[in-house]
Amino acid sequence: MTKPRRVAIVGAALSDTGRVDHRTNYFLHAQATKRAIEDAGLTKADVDGLASNGLGTLNPIEVGEYMGLKPTWIDSTQVGGSTWEVMACHAVDAIAMGHADVVVLVYGSTTRADLKRGQRRANLSYGMNGPVQFEVPYGHTLIAKYAMSTRRHMHEYGTTIEQLAEVAVSARYNAGFNPDAYYRDPITVDEVLSGRMIADPFTKLQCCIRSDGGCAIVLAAEDRVPDCRTKPVWVLGHGEHVSHTTMSEWRDMTTGPAAISGRHAFERAGVRPDEVDFACLYDAFTFMELCTIEDLGFCAKGEGGAFVGDGRIRLGGDFPVNPDGGGLSACHPGMRGLFLMVEATRQLRADYEGGKGHTHDGVPIPAERQVPGARIGVASGTGGWFCSSGTLVLGVD
Repeated sequence: MTKPRRVAIVGAALSDTGRVDHRTNYFLHAQATKRAIEDAGLTKADVDGLASNGLGTLNPIEVGEYMGLKPTWIDSTQVGGSTWEVMACHAVDAIAMGHADVVVLVYGSTTRADLKRGQRRANLSYGMNGPVQFEVPYGHTLIAKYAMSTRRHMHEYGTTIEQLAEVAVSARYNAGFNPDAYYRDPITVDEVLSGRMIADPFTKLQCCIRSDGGCAIVLAAEDRVPDCRTKPVWVLGHGEHVSHTTMSEWRDMTTGPAAISGRHAFERAGVRPDEVDFACLYDAFTFMELCTIEDLGFCAKGEGGAFVGDGRIRLGGDFPVNPDGGGLSACHPGMRGLFLMVEATRQLRADYEGGKGHTHDGVPIPAERQVPGARIGVASGTGGWFCSSGTLVLGVD
């Protein structure tokens, strides 16, 4: 090849989500993949690349075998919640250089159902091996690490607990328009703050939900786009970065790795943050979203608390964030990074405009679920406790 090929997301779909008691993780992988390939107007035979993680000993070999795929390009990167943004970076580079033409990224998990059945337990410490073993005995669970960084941000910049609660309230507002969302009833700042304390300053409603579900996207080279039936969503720029594992090695607890991955993605896209119409950001905890908003340059460091107020990040606001309701209200089955790309794709294709979109059960999705006239969106995933980040700038012609 004389010139790298442009790459687009041409298919995006959810599996069954929410409460999925009667299905396996493998089934959700296959269901999401089948729906995404059909969404693209392609067939299983067109797929020559597969990226997946979170299931099986030899993932994605086992997942590919289950689905009858024999990819010639694979990725099984594992960097936590940002895994699928980072995988997308790798896949885009591979497609651009001709190592693959059509790549599926897929994830599925029955976390909620498995916990209910007693088949697994919540992993709060990420094990006892490696450097983490020196922190775990002192109570440094995953949520405690986020709580520490949140308190530091509050100390440095005066961010208030009410501002953090507003992130959860806005997520629930957006979820109210999403028939697929796990929780849709409105909540108030007072309700968030009066809830059970989980890890100071996080009350229950400031923490992501537990659900089941899966999703998939299909990436394709520009010369395959005419074969697809959907409006292509082009990957304009991408970036990845890792920060730390041990908290003592984190130089600044108020800044996450998205500050670097985002800068690279915007530079490669030739796009400024103020040109972006909406963002899909990992929100395992309210501060995670607020910090990422700052790190990506949508506002200055320390101004995130004020930025999320006045309905700005709600549907109908100046800058909607997580229009589907995010991990705080819509869906969070273990890891959520791929769901960010699915939602960003569907928004940019205007799937919901005029009620064109439907849930997997055929329920019409209201037009109010759409970010009007969106041309550029960002999907940014965070892994671990601000340990890793992958950011994609996406756009339509």
